[in-house]
Amino acid sequence: MKSFIGVGTGNAKNAVQEATRGLDSPEAIIFIAPFDIMGEVAALLKEQYPQTPSIGTIGTKLVNGQVSDKNVSVLGLFSDAKIRCGVIEHISECPVTSIREVEKKIAEVSAGREDTVCIEYCTGEEEKLVTTFTSCLEKKGIQLAGGTVFGVPEGEEPVVAYNGKLYKNACVYAIIKNTTGRVKVYKENIYKKQPSNIHHFATKVDTSRKALIELDGKPAAEVYSRELEIPKEKIVDNVLKNPMGRAVGEEVFISSMMSMEPNGALVNYKRINKNDCIYFLALGDYQEIERETREQIKGDMRQVSLVLSIDCIYRYLLYDGEGYFTTYAKDMASLGNHMGVVGGGEQYNNQHVNQTMVCAVFE
Repeated sequence: MKSFIGVGTGNAKNAVQEATRGLDSPEAIIFIAPFDIMGEVAALLKEQYPQTPSIGTIGTKLVNGQVSDKNVSVLGLFSDAKIRCGVIEHISECPVTSIREVEKKIAEVSAGREDTVCIEYCTGEEEKLVTTFTSCLEKKGIQLAGGTVFGVPEGEEPVVAYNGKLYKNACVYAIIKNTTGRVKVYKENIYKKQPSNIHHFATKVDTSRKALIELDGKPAAEVYSRELEIPKEKIVDNVLKNPMGRAVGEEVFISSMMSMEPNGALVNYKRINKNDCIYFLALGDYQEIERETREQIKGDMRQVSLVLSIDCIYRYLLYDGEGYFTTYAKDMASLGNHMGVVGGGEQYNNQHVNQTMVCAVFE
């Protein structure tokens, strides 16, 4: 599948001119821009390509081995892909009302089970969105890879872009069918269960606040502190080493701690439901795990034409602190044409996750 990735710097006008130099007649555009020029970039792209649908998000970018939080990155897709873009507004209220529109766009691309993916970027309300998309995508065998906006200045509201306009409290998406080969979504978890394999059950939660109040009938912070021998006041600071994981069958989906309340409740970025099976995870050999992921992708795909990825901000902080993030970005680019973004949360098929990398890989 043919793709174009361009990067531009400077003010919005200069950045768009530079990033789109050589981009002719795209079928769709996906872009990433800094928050302060996001609106201008969206409008300029719509002016330059008035017949081309576009979606955009903000955040730190990984583009073919380079990392930046200041430039503008533009991905152009062409006629060997069938694409429909859309926006779901008012996601904090009832995104399920958009199901019919999503299903219509799926039908328009004649989606297949191994050649179609949904890429989405949202401002929040991830669990509601995943439920909405799952009801549309699963029956067609369409995979999902998405990310939550991150990088919004304090006091500002997160935004995403669709067809030249900015939207708050929204999700933008692209249904992409690859007509030249397959597409597959991957989830990479660099955290593992502890050797002890101890598990707990969520016995009291407040899903509206994503608060885990009790595990096994005891304050969640108390259980975490005792098992890992971490003082309660350092639990949140320990999130890069020992996040929590929600078990679903044989898979574990990470839920990152955000804060601790006086009663010992742990407020998280991913919702934990009552009776969920919870593990306290340990950081694995992330460089080896990264290598294994790349080898799996190479083994699955005859030839990689494009990789679209979303990395959690906590992975960025961990890797950046270890001086590894630039190496990681270059390793991802070794797979093929690559554009990624650092987000505040990740969506993978029917799950919202934290501290994870998800990516869509096109043949």
